[in-house]
Amino acid sequence: MKLHQLKPAKGAVQKEKRIGRGEGSGHGGTSTKGNKGGQSRAGYKRKLGHEGGQMPIQRRTPKRGFKNPHRVEYKVINVGQLDQWAETYSISEFTIESLYEVGLTGKTDKVKLLAKGELKGKYTIKVDAASDKAKSIVEAAGGSVEIVK
Repeated sequence: MKLHQLKPAKGAVQKEKRIGRGEGSGHGGTSTKGNKGGQSRAGYKRKLGHEGGQMPIQRRTPKRGFKNPHRVEYKVINVGQLDQWAETYSISEFTIESLYEVGLTGKTDKVKLLAKGELKGKYTIKVDAASDKAKSIVEAAGGSVEIVK
């Protein structure tokens, strides 16, 4: 075998597709874009969710229910968790800021105290909301609950 006999493998080299360079290029006329329609024109962009004229999925699926824009979402804290957290994080006053600092709530979370569990310690609690039963449990243990708005 000599250098002048070397050539690339079959199918390795393909002809460059030169579009819009006349009929002699083999890609003249409509420049491989077919005839008419949006896709043959400059500036065409397929719209998100377009299904080729078929009714799009967001229109064919039934709509159910109601999403209340004024709903207030609370991060729930149960009375039973307070003793464990007080021991773990050495907190005696549970405020929104102190809960955020130890990583138990987010910066913008609203906190609500609920009455699940038992309480042994005496704590001062400042939260956005609390159930009546939770308040009575904390006050019976000698602590206090303050609602911060």
